Amino acid sequence: MKVFLLGAAVGYVLGAKAGRARYDQIVRTYRKVADHPMVQGAAGVARAKVGEKVGDKVPFFRPQGRNGHRVGVTRD
Repeated sequence: MKVFLLGAAVGYVLGAKAGRARYDQIVRTYRKVADHPMVQGAAGVARAKVGEKVGDKVPFFRPQGRNGHRVGVTRD
């Protein structure tokens, strides 16, 4: 989560300094990388390993709820 917030902050600052066009370019690049199948696969492996270590102690998050916000749900 900290890495995501740091990335968002850096993107915001760079976008604000370079203007809207550059900000949009940064966002497109971020989404392209984040949506890449290899990145998704690595994230899935990481989630599985964390799940093995932590177990059912910590809730996980679905990507989006009905209103587009992240929604915490517990494992079944």
